[in-house]
Amino acid sequence: MKKIKSGIYGLNTIMDGGINLKSTTVVIGCSGAGKTTFATQFIRRGLENGQEGVFVSLDENKEQIIKEAMEMGWKDIMDYVKDKSLVFIDASGKDFSAFIKKELPSFVSRWEGADARIAIDPLTPVIWALNDRYEQRDVIGFMLKEMRKIGTVVATLEEHGTKGDLSGNEVIIPMYLADNVIHLNYMPMEEGLHRRLKIIKARSTRHSDNYHRYSIISGLGIVVDTNPYSPPKTRKIAVRFLADIKKMKRNLPPSAYKKLVSAVELMRDDDFIGMRMEDIMKSIMDEYM
Repeated sequence: MKKIKSGIYGLNTIMDGGINLKSTTVVIGCSGAGKTTFATQFIRRGLENGQEGVFVSLDENKEQIIKEAMEMGWKDIMDYVKDKSLVFIDASGKDFSAFIKKELPSFVSRWEGADARIAIDPLTPVIWALNDRYEQRDVIGFMLKEMRKIGTVVATLEEHGTKGDLSGNEVIIPMYLADNVIHLNYMPMEEGLHRRLKIIKARSTRHSDNYHRYSIISGLGIVVDTNPYSPPKTRKIAVRFLADIKKMKRNLPPSAYKKLVSAVELMRDDDFIGMRMEDIMKSIMDEYM
């Protein structure tokens, strides 16, 4: 399988050299995770290599995307727009089903065989606009299949609900249809921003099974640490846990108290992401009372 460089620094190393040509990659993450930055880096790398680029926007307008790209350091983006090697398709606010089934094929027929790079940002409004799961699969599957006729596709997808949970209705169908799935896991923590990337799926590609820390650096964009992610060793929450357990000592069986105090030695702050201490303590009391 022929590979193309992703444009994401460090990603090629953990994806066996890059992204498979004419494949579809879905990048999932919450707001602020870097999904659009990922898509623009992917497009930019292709343009630098002589490929054409197509940016399909289903949410923000062309001007906003260009503004954000320039803020990230892509100063010459307008040169590519002016010479028409970078084309924007603004579908925001349209009837997505009609746009994908009726308007998109005519565009694809003019570009078929172009070996372009295509970014679709994001797929989420399409899913929200279609209530029927079968219609979602039909429309999104059709869109990805059509765009693959003209090149290699990266599509972004909003992560909602519990962070890190990729079993929600809005992500299942695109994950199933895509060749590759990359999760940008991002959340604020006491010690600062916490970003890590994981390749969930990559067909016909050897890839890392580990989490990898990543950063978004002005001028460079997303940079992935090729070394496996090692969770922070901070133990502030574990100290709080121990203090609360000691307060509960008189209400706990001695064997349970001993077990819980011993468990503190293994805890890290990273274990408690998304959980409230009061809920944990209530669950412990419910277990032993």
